[in-house]
Amino acid sequence: MQRRFQQVDVFSTVPYKGNPLGVVLDGDGLEDEAMRNYSLWSNLSEATFILPARHVQADYRFRILARDREYPFAGHPALGTARAWLQAGGVPRDPKQLIAECGAGLVPIRIDGELLSFASPPATRTGAIGRGELAEMLQILGIGTEQVVDAQWVDNGPGWAAILLQDAQQVLEISAQAPQRFGRWKIGVLGALPPSTPGGGFEVRALTIENGAVREDPVTGSLNGAAAQWLIDAGHAAAPLVNRQGAKAGRDGEVHLEMADGQLWVGGATNVLIEGNIDL
Repeated sequence: MQRRFQQVDVFSTVPYKGNPLGVVLDGDGLEDEAMRNYSLWSNLSEATFILPARHVQADYRFRILARDREYPFAGHPALGTARAWLQAGGVPRDPKQLIAECGAGLVPIRIDGELLSFASPPATRTGAIGRGELAEMLQILGIGTEQVVDAQWVDNGPGWAAILLQDAQQVLEISAQAPQRFGRWKIGVLGALPPSTPGGGFEVRALTIENGAVREDPVTGSLNGAAAQWLIDAGHAAAPLVNRQGAKAGRDGEVHLEMADGQLWVGGATNVLIEGNIDL
C-alpha cells in the first residue's frame, strides 16, 4: 500500500551535507520483514517507521532499522523522525517539547525554532575498554597508543566505543582498515578542535567495521551525546560546545551540546528534502 514518506537531512544547515534519514510516516501494520527489506534496499544508514504511541505520555512511537538490524535508540533518527512528524502535521502536547517513544523508552525532544534537541539517554555500557579490545581497535585505526589521551565504552544503543586523541588533525588523518577476521566494531574517534573554532568542541568521526568492510557515518547524534557526557564527566570538556563531523565523508555536520538541569541535550538542524509516498 502507499504510505507517506519523507527523507530528512539531519545535523547540517547546508542541504545534502548532513546525515540522511528515510522516514515512513504510516508504519502501522507493517511486518518486520517489510521494514528490513526497505532499510536494506534504501542503503541509508538508518530508516525509521512512525507508529501509534503505546505510552500515555508519548506523542508517537518509532522504530529504527539499520539495514538488517534494529536499534533501540540512535540520535539522527530521533531528530529526523521528529522533524518529519512535525512537518506532516503532528502537534505535540507541549509546544516546546515532544515525547518520542522508542526501544530505549521515552525520549524528550526540545523544539527551539528550527533547532531540535534530544535528551541524551544514559549509556547502557560504560567503563574502560579492555586492553586487547583497545589494541584491536587501534590496529583498525592505524594509530599507536601514544596518540590516545583516553578511551571508554559509550554505548547508548548502537554499541559505540570512544577514543580521544590529542587534536582534531589526528582524527582527520586516520585511515581505517578492516581487520583480517570478520566481526563488528563501532568506533568513535574525537580530538579537540583549535581554540579559535566557534563553539569549541571536537572533531568527530564514527566508523562501523562489519564483516570486512569499513563504513563512515556522516554525522552521529548517539555517539556525540554519549561521548560528550563521558568527556564532561571525565573533565576533558565543558558544555556548551559544538562538535564538527563529516569532513572526511564530504559532509558539513554540526552537533550542538548543552547541559540543562543536569541533562545533556544533543541538537542540530533538520531539513525535509524529499516528500512523497512509498509502496510498502
